[in-house]
Amino acid sequence: MLIRNQDFSRNLLELIAATEQAIRKIAPLFPLSRVEAVNPFDGLSDDPIALAAARLERSAGARLFPSRSAQLDRVLKGEITLQDIRISRSEIAPTFDLSEHEILKAVHSANDMLQAISTVADLAAEHSGTDWPNFVGERIGAWAQSHFGSDELLWAQQTNQSAWNSWRDWAMTDRTPEIFDLTGFRDAISISRHDHWEAIGDACAALGIDSDAAPSVFHRLLCDLGGWAGLGRYRLWEADRTQTRDTTLSELLAIRLTWEQAIHTRYVKNVGLKWDALVLMHQKPLQVGTNHLIDAMLQRAAELASARRLDTLLRQAGDAGQPIEPASCKAQLVFCMDVRSERLRRAIEIIEPEIQTYGTAGFSNLPLVSQPSGVGASEVVYTQDRLQRVISRFSRAAVSSFAYVEAAGLLRLGPLVNSSQFHERCIIGYGRAPELALDPTSEAAADAAEAALRSIGMTRDFPPVVVLIGHEARVTNDAQSSLLQCGACGGHDGAMNARTLSCLLNETPLRKLLVLRGIEIPSKTVFQAGLHDTTGDTVTLFITDPVGDRTPQSMRWLHDILDQACVQVRAERSTDLPVTARGGDLYARGGDWSQTRPERGLAGCHWFVAAPRSATRNRDLEGKVFLHDYKFAHDPEGKLLAEIVGGPLLVAARINLQYYGATVAPQDFGSGNKLVQNVCGGIGVLDGTSGRLRSGLSDQSLFLNGKPVHDPLRLIARIAAPQAAIDAAICTSPEVESLVQAGWLEVGSFDQTQVSGIGNC
Repeated sequence: MLIRNQDFSRNLLELIAATEQAIRKIAPLFPLSRVEAVNPFDGLSDDPIALAAARLERSAGARLFPSRSAQLDRVLKGEITLQDIRISRSEIAPTFDLSEHEILKAVHSANDMLQAISTVADLAAEHSGTDWPNFVGERIGAWAQSHFGSDELLWAQQTNQSAWNSWRDWAMTDRTPEIFDLTGFRDAISISRHDHWEAIGDACAALGIDSDAAPSVFHRLLCDLGGWAGLGRYRLWEADRTQTRDTTLSELLAIRLTWEQAIHTRYVKNVGLKWDALVLMHQKPLQVGTNHLIDAMLQRAAELASARRLDTLLRQAGDAGQPIEPASCKAQLVFCMDVRSERLRRAIEIIEPEIQTYGTAGFSNLPLVSQPSGVGASEVVYTQDRLQRVISRFSRAAVSSFAYVEAAGLLRLGPLVNSSQFHERCIIGYGRAPELALDPTSEAAADAAEAALRSIGMTRDFPPVVVLIGHEARVTNDAQSSLLQCGACGGHDGAMNARTLSCLLNETPLRKLLVLRGIEIPSKTVFQAGLHDTTGDTVTLFITDPVGDRTPQSMRWLHDILDQACVQVRAERSTDLPVTARGGDLYARGGDWSQTRPERGLAGCHWFVAAPRSATRNRDLEGKVFLHDYKFAHDPEGKLLAEIVGGPLLVAARINLQYYGATVAPQDFGSGNKLVQNVCGGIGVLDGTSGRLRSGLSDQSLFLNGKPVHDPLRLIARIAAPQAAIDAAICTSPEVESLVQAGWLEVGSFDQTQVSGIGNC
């Protein structure tokens, strides 16, 4: 007996290690309230794309490349050349059996249909005709909504239990599996272990899963859980960040394994031998096939063409008669580096050449205090909040919600009808100016201000007006609207950040401290804040915000220029979006409840450029580029460069891969059709009412008439700095270094003579 227990413990330790290996290959799914840019291939992008494709094919049946027909289209357009194929072959598989010409011919053949290794549920479905995979997903989803959505549901089950024990209690009262002929299910759950690790050990023993097969089997089942696994990974991410412990994801694995065990017990005579053969497949090392390599080379060739296009644009001279640097400067406008700002910056500089624009990664990392719009006193806020909480709880509670609808339903009819009408423009308030949480006479305030200005590249030659412009996507009916907002602001608009920094920089005591740090802002220079609505391409200036002890300046002239620029940008964007039946201008789309495509977000985000504006001014970069200002001459030690590489560049790469994944494999990395989505407890969205939680961008954000609006190409970055300095900066960020080494991100010097790659660190 002692020997048996020792064997079980030793095997369990091996299974725990296999679990850890599998869960680190799942990307986190952030809740709707705080969406952040996530690399959907997190844990997979440490390997080259061909190996990652083989793994995803085996575990999820997911495709990691565009279709061959899409690559054929590139070839026919002359975008991919034989030289591109030759270079990609030398990078990916120099000893590959096929020649460049044979690889190029492969675009005429279709990709094979992909299928993951079957689960026990798949095998049972083939034998019985019962759709066990969807049944299991639906039952797990029904429990998970109640368990994980408890923060939003006042009458949900208690959540002080672990996920595993919560599910055990729920499953022991669920008669549905037995109705579907899974006899003895509740009894089997009642005698299962209370410790989820031991339950994993029991399930693996029953299914014949050893430590060699476990990593592959576990990853297969976690992929089967979809967004629920992503939610568990998010909780683990939070635990890692706060140096605490969380086992939600491994408990979800225990739940899915227990379902496999129960189905195996019911159908063992019919599927046992087939399952044993599949376990042997899981034990085999992962193999990269010929098609994986061909697709990887075709994709790299397409990205080489993308890089060539960017390099050509950067080499082009400005338009005739347009100076690269204005002789004088009326104002400096600082935008977020978001690709949607590129068109507006270009239009402003054409209309008024004496305006300089800058790009930076938002205006974050500033402590602040804000109040809701229209608030006059804290007592009013307190009273209103209490009243709203009482009404909210009454309207959502299990019994009183019905009475609330009967009593107060008609009172909501007017606002409901008004909100559902077509509004030519969505007007909202932004509240009072933020209160500074930093004392402007403190060194902490000076540290924050100096860091912000140096990150932008603004340390001298300040004009009379400097405007810090955040951005938002002003939409009214989109569960995932945070995906359209500012990534540097945690999925919120950038108004509060821009306003806080502008108020801080207007403080005279702070400016005196900055002088001691080599940054002298003229006393008459006024900082203002603005907000760019990327849906309607309008700009709001917060002209009533305080400007310190200086006289406010009239912004009418700047308003006029911004309005003209916005008209040009809307005209440029108008061809990107389908015409609505209601008509109206682009700025009306965000106020339309029925509009599923208010804007395209960051679709087309292919490039990243960190350079002085003079290097990109007067170039049409097609709204595809993250533009971050950077001057290597002001950063000889490369400190700021390292911050840009490990911050803005990394965020841009994550966003790019998010769009890439949802385009090439929308079923696995996208959230599906908005028309059938339901919000689940503020966590995410579901197709219908239960089942798999979905993650990523919606179909409407990525497709139009069945065709992708985003070209799936991995990010190409160009930085105006020596390659040695770029390589050194890359080595300071493990995540960026891994992406570069494995070929998921290309980072090159502005002179286009070389790019960072394997062996440069």
